[in-house]
This record gives sequence, structure tokens and C-alpha cells, in this order.
Amino acid sequence: MPDIQPLRLIDISASAADACCGPDGCACGTAEEAPPGTSAGAVTAAFEVEGMTCEHCVAAVSKEVGGIPGVESVDVALVPGGRSTVTVGSAEPIPADAVRAAVEEAGYELV
Repeated sequence: MPDIQPLRLIDISASAADACCGPDGCACGTAEEAPPGTSAGAVTAAFEVEGMTCEHCVAAVSKEVGGIPGVESVDVALVPGGRSTVTVGSAEPIPADAVRAAVEEAGYELV
């Protein structure tokens, strides 16, 4: 059985102008911007997805995740054959189970 890891949710919404990763600002030294089409003050969460290899994969995941009620934007950083990052923008937090179900419906797996 593969080693199962918990979902890694990263809230990168900013409550202050300079705080993208947490209350003390960005730990990585760069500011994260909400994906285009996301409302001001939006919640942004990143998920790692395994098994995506091409733009068709990106389109399938984007369509399924984008169909979750409340989702305003979906941005996929494709890593062919590796762990791609799916960033979801919404006005309110989206349940991780809903994202997991959408990703699985598209034929892929959250890690």
C-alpha cells in the first residue's frame, strides 16, 4: 500500500497588504497574487495532484474543480508525470473533500 500523506492545504489569502503566506508575511520572499478572476479578499488554496501529463489533463481537472459551487478560479501548474499544483480561488473556503472528489472524477489523485 502506498504511503498516504494528508492533504497539504496552503491558505495564501492576504489579510494585510504584505501578508501572503501568513501573519508575518511571505516566508519565501515573494508575494503570491490571487489567480486572475478571483475576487478581492478571496481564499486561495493549493493542492498537489499526481498523474497529470498534458494540457488535456489540465483541462479535465480545471473543468471538474471549476464546477464546485463557490470556486471562482482554477490555476494549474503542470509538472508532467510529477506532482502538479492546482490552485483554487474562492470567496469562501472550499471543502478539501469536494476538491478531492472533483480531481478523482477527472481521473487523477490528490497527494
